[in-house]
Amino acid sequence: MVSATLLDGKTQLQRLDERSRTILRRIVESYLATGEPVGSRNLSRALPMALSPASIRNVMSDLEQLGLIISPHTSAGRLPTQLGLRLFVDGLLEVGDVSMEERRQIEAQIAYRRDKSVDQLLSEAGELISGLSHCAGVVLAEKQVARLRHIEFVPLEPRRGLVILVDEDQNVENRIINLPEGLPPSALQEASNYLNTHLRGMTLAEAKTEIEKSLNAAKAELDQLTQKVIKAGLAEWSGVSDDRKSLIVRGQSNLLKDVTAAEDLDRIRQLFDAFESKQDIVELLGASETAEGVRIFIGSENKLFSLSGSSLIVAPFRDQTRHVVGVLGVIGPTRLNYARIIPMVDYTAKLVSRLIG
Repeated sequence: MVSATLLDGKTQLQRLDERSRTILRRIVESYLATGEPVGSRNLSRALPMALSPASIRNVMSDLEQLGLIISPHTSAGRLPTQLGLRLFVDGLLEVGDVSMEERRQIEAQIAYRRDKSVDQLLSEAGELISGLSHCAGVVLAEKQVARLRHIEFVPLEPRRGLVILVDEDQNVENRIINLPEGLPPSALQEASNYLNTHLRGMTLAEAKTEIEKSLNAAKAELDQLTQKVIKAGLAEWSGVSDDRKSLIVRGQSNLLKDVTAAEDLDRIRQLFDAFESKQDIVELLGASETAEGVRIFIGSENKLFSLSGSSLIVAPFRDQTRHVVGVLGVIGPTRLNYARIIPMVDYTAKLVSRLIG
């Protein structure tokens, strides 16, 4: 499990002395830059401390026993393992900031205009972050509904009803809900009247927040069964099932760059299949919505990437009520430029929050 891996990794990082940490950092940095194993002789030239190749080999042997690096061939070169890469990202990585040039580029490309829908804005954000990172850009968001114009509850069966929602752009959508037992026919009309009186002109997120605050005060106005209908209707509309999520993927072709081996190509195709089926990636991105900031998934820490050998860097964005309405980020090889991409994802998510807030 990821949590166990992270716990073991943090414990091991605390046990490493400064020399071991420095050598591990250099091995990972070399891997991220070249993708090739690095040997003790090359490390001795790059380290800030004076160490002989023999001393470095001793440290590398210790790191290998801890499962942090591995020798892919019989040569003396070493590569980081997934655990070693996780330790680097969590404790040794020096994350910079987004450059002024990149900020200007991000803000210019996804600037808000009155004639631009939220869906267009999110699509541009995915395209932008794909281009800047040279990875696949992904955005998962709640399907956008304009401000409410009319809500109506219609009985279908004794225990089933239909919620009809009309927004200010004249779009109409329906949802089936379960009705409480013993509900009189008048309760559905009463629920419709109450919502249309109190929630007209609000977004769904605003409506849900308002209802949660006001239903207790409305006890004298509404009976308990009618309150249950109202809660069921808004809960169904603001739920988190896959059909209420919009998945945007941009720049998938970037994942094919530098892929030469047939087995590597096959792994990337499996990831493309996951994009098409949507379910696994929606589940993964949806789990990231609870994070306060950037989350990073590396390789087999998640079943989606266990075969493709990919990494995901993702951050949530929010609406004006501070409600998380989606996440955006990048998917790429584990050999990502984490120091550059992490702040880029974070900055773009915060910018999107400002623009849709």
